[in-house]
Amino acid sequence: MPLDFLQDSRIIIDVIVNKAFKFRIYPNQEQEQELAKQFGSARFVYNHFLRQRIDFYAQHKSEKKQGLNFFDTSKMLTELKKQPEFEWLQESNAQSLQSALRHLDVAYNNFFNKRGEFPKFKSKRSKQAFTVPQSFVLDVERKRLRIPKIGEIKIVPHRPVEGTIKSVTISKTSSGRYFASLLCEVELHPPKPASQSEIGIDLGLKSFIVTSGGERIESPKFFRKSESKLARLQRRLSRKQKGSNRRTKVRLKVARLHEKIANQRADFLHKTSRRLVDENQAIYAERLSVKNMVQNHCLAKAISDSGWGEELRQLEYKSTWYGSHFGQIDRFFPSSKRHADCGWINENLTLADREWTCQGCGEIVDRDLNAAQNILIFGKGRMAGTAKTKRAGRHRVRNRVAEPRSCPL
Repeated sequence: MPLDFLQDSRIIIDVIVNKAFKFRIYPNQEQEQELAKQFGSARFVYNHFLRQRIDFYAQHKSEKKQGLNFFDTSKMLTELKKQPEFEWLQESNAQSLQSALRHLDVAYNNFFNKRGEFPKFKSKRSKQAFTVPQSFVLDVERKRLRIPKIGEIKIVPHRPVEGTIKSVTISKTSSGRYFASLLCEVELHPPKPASQSEIGIDLGLKSFIVTSGGERIESPKFFRKSESKLARLQRRLSRKQKGSNRRTKVRLKVARLHEKIANQRADFLHKTSRRLVDENQAIYAERLSVKNMVQNHCLAKAISDSGWGEELRQLEYKSTWYGSHFGQIDRFFPSSKRHADCGWINENLTLADREWTCQGCGEIVDRDLNAAQNILIFGKGRMAGTAKTKRAGRHRVRNRVAEPRSCPL
């Protein structure tokens, strides 16, 4: 099918997006102590006012009063810092504490708009972070990042920073590493795709991705490969006495191995998604509900190790950034059961059947390849129908404007 309908229906325009650049930082011992204060203050403010908002709702539920918002909690924070028992909050950057309140307000809005779960209390064991919205300075030549109340911290900018820096988030992982994430406002100029090809992709466990063109990208299974080593370290950790230095050393080894697995998976997903976007003008995939799929205890570990949801998320935003089209079809579309050539549907197909014989034409069908081809056919059909509707609407508007008005005389 020619790609004229895709080119007509999609106009490539400049877009402004928020893009994060994450770099490793190396604070000294004094700076680590100051960062610990900032982490603790931001965590305390978040948890304290989360409790305040929960209690306020419980007390005024019958009165149907509007709950606390960011401005209410901001005024309460100013009064809280004046109390003698909370004077230590003044040692932290005031803007960072305000950012913690904004994050809490965003979490509440996401919950009420059904975009996320109810906010949870932060723990010391989880990832520690605080945001600096202003008064920071990045010196790329000297490799230094100046943070209020902290001073200049050594930073390793391994790639150039684009756009305008809006805020900086300092974080500490459970393995003891420090990072600075620079949120930048970038104006993108999506180029025209170099390739005119279109593909449908089917995500699976046996093969991570099978394309409609027959390419198979095998799943690296990083967690499975490191599972035995992780089990040995966790057994060693369970034998150590709590609070001892040896337990701390083993705990760091466990955390670093988990971090290595996450970095390996992220590197694989980024490289795969970028290559697919660069090589194709349009990509079609099935809309998956990973949250419901991991409830199957037999496949939950394998599904989580694959990273399907993250791959689809990266394909979506990278297609916007680099001028490609990404579309998703309904999850209930029988992509595996329907034969792409003749349209016969195999109602008795099970998950164990990797190949099946079509009763309509007698051909032996590869399950994953057939699903990818069906996704491509259905995705192109939907895109063509959308473009046809837009063109018809545009012609109707033009014809209506071009009609001469009747003269009352």
